[in-house]
Amino acid sequence: MLKLHLADFSIEHFLEHYWQQKPVVIRQGFQHFSDLISPDQLAGLACEEQVESRLVYKTDGQWQAEVGPFDSYERLGECDWSLIVQAVNHWSPAVAALVEPFSFLPKWRLDDVMISYATPGGGVGPHIDLYDVFICQGSGRRRWRVGDRGNHRQFAAHTALLHTDPFEAIIDVELLPGDILYIPPGFPHDGVTLEHSMSFSVGFRAKSARDMFSGLADHLIDKELGSALIGDPKRPIHRNQGRIDASDFARIRAHLQSVLDDDTLIADFAGSYFSKTKCQLDLQELEEPFSQAELVDALARQSLIRIGGLRCFYVDATVAQGVCYIEGERFEFGAACHGAVLALCDNECLSHALLKTWLQQPAFVSALTQWLNCGYWYFQD
Repeated sequence: MLKLHLADFSIEHFLEHYWQQKPVVIRQGFQHFSDLISPDQLAGLACEEQVESRLVYKTDGQWQAEVGPFDSYERLGECDWSLIVQAVNHWSPAVAALVEPFSFLPKWRLDDVMISYATPGGGVGPHIDLYDVFICQGSGRRRWRVGDRGNHRQFAAHTALLHTDPFEAIIDVELLPGDILYIPPGFPHDGVTLEHSMSFSVGFRAKSARDMFSGLADHLIDKELGSALIGDPKRPIHRNQGRIDASDFARIRAHLQSVLDDDTLIADFAGSYFSKTKCQLDLQELEEPFSQAELVDALARQSLIRIGGLRCFYVDATVAQGVCYIEGERFEFGAACHGAVLALCDNECLSHALLKTWLQQPAFVSALTQWLNCGYWYFQD
């Protein structure tokens, strides 16, 4: 089991002084760390159509990038290229286990676990990310330079690569297996591999107001909500036809604000929006589906494991009614299943002891059986 080792400060200190504020190197954050997936296995994933992958390399000094799937790497030689695969935690239980040590952060902020295999000299160039990342060094060594936040010019080194100008480093470090480099959003950084190496990046992404308002608009349309019209009875005579005056402006803003003030509506939007995965899941539907009785019987002997990348959340505003959100869908089981929802969403592993109080609730057992049969959970061997 992977366990985060912080020798120089506590998790509380990290959150108070580093999270979203400044980068830091955590030496031997994972003691005795070894690769959670082999380079050959990673290359195999990059052969799959449903897995997002990229190759980054240089040709005659010019940056190049290709999008997978890939069937061969021999043409690239033995140096100066990188293979990057997104959301490997969706496809490998061993890689999915890397998320658990960072559970001091909420899962709705998690993006994915990206893995990079690089040959000597390989990298993706100096760039700035819009998310928090914990870069966990696997096999091999990689040198990282990190600059300070500032007004850094960005430009397209390739249609698929956004780079930044050279920067002065505030961190210049060589990562060894088990070392972790945390980088908040906005800090330019550049990693160059010193020998064949693997890097495991646990990314945490937040959404912009623009993205969330766009998602909220889609939610209102899909659910046929927010259709009430602006009302203005007993209004005075309007003297200037082209003017939106202060009272009308306040009326417009209040009408929009009424949507944001609807706690249930926003809870349903937030739960659905943040529980939807951006990358495909490794769903394995059962050829011989379980019945509800078979599920309860099997659960007495084995635990249910959530597949990597599946997002399950509840929101304070609606959880008392037994509401949860899984893969963008809302489920309501009633107040009697409030505890079941907490157990379901807070735990990657579901045992009979954990769920036994609610295994007499037909709606909950029915949904759990449906999720098992479609591949959201599976029984541990």
